[in-house]
Amino acid sequence: MKINIFVEDLLFFKYIGCSTAAKTLYRELSKMPGMDISWNSNRYDFDVVHYHSFGPLSLLNRKYSRGIKILTAHSTPRVNKGNLAFSSTINQYYPGLYRRFDHIINISAPCQREIDEMLPEMSSTLIPNGIDREYFKPDADKRETFRERFNIDDDEKVVLTVAQQTPRKGIYDFLELSKKHPEIKWVWVGGFPYGIFSADYFQIKKMKKKCKNNVIFTGFVPDITEAYSGADVFFMPSYAETFGLVVLEALACGLPVVARNIPEFMEIFDDGVHFFGDFDEASTVINDDDSLRKSSEAARPFTEKFDIKHIARMHCDLYRRLIE
Repeated sequence: MKINIFVEDLLFFKYIGCSTAAKTLYRELSKMPGMDISWNSNRYDFDVVHYHSFGPLSLLNRKYSRGIKILTAHSTPRVNKGNLAFSSTINQYYPGLYRRFDHIINISAPCQREIDEMLPEMSSTLIPNGIDREYFKPDADKRETFRERFNIDDDEKVVLTVAQQTPRKGIYDFLELSKKHPEIKWVWVGGFPYGIFSADYFQIKKMKKKCKNNVIFTGFVPDITEAYSGADVFFMPSYAETFGLVVLEALACGLPVVARNIPEFMEIFDDGVHFFGDFDEASTVINDDDSLRKSSEAARPFTEKFDIKHIARMHCDLYRRLIE
């Protein structure tokens, strides 16, 4: 099979989840026998072109490519609210854009329900995101490196969030909790991939300047496993997701996860993480060290079913079915 994996990963787009997922899948498919895999190729002689974004470059490539055209729905209208400025205007284009592809891969059941409601006639399959568990794993040396770089003492408790700095990702809750618990180091990895087009861009920048010394915004981290290894708890206060790839990454690195009780997290991760509904619940769970220690022991084994080796085989089976 000749497969082209296509994603717009230029400039800041290479730091967002769809690009990470696409690269992980590409690397694993490249190892499989009988697979002729290309990355962002502008050739047109493929059996399948698998898109992970639907911006201008993807749509131009789709126009001229032959073969089956698949889109993974990493982004849906629901997750744009509180993430992008002018999201209501942008969301109007989703149905028309999605119809340009032959098949949609949904990465979670809530995502599939949203697509089915928006486009009931669309051919689709549910395949979750996968992670490279050989890369995402605890590392004592990386823990030491990360803490030294950001002047974090060995005995300090670190709560980590990896996300875009937007209201949808729960940054306001993160900032409020940091005020309530000055004894904890609060670390946020990630920035504004959409620049001034990110929701509440200027307001968030202003609030960050008022943070105390227990809050660290690292920006881009070249090796994200250093951040996971350097933390004690992973905190995901997002209000809407199509999947939540960073939660999987954190679990694979052995971190206990405290996440908002949104449907997508509860359906995907079930008893693998601690859930909270409001500010006080989040505070209580983050400070329950005994419970967090127990869940840390089960964190990495939970991710076995999301190993990219298994997820890549699911994609390969889908490609064959669609071609036949």
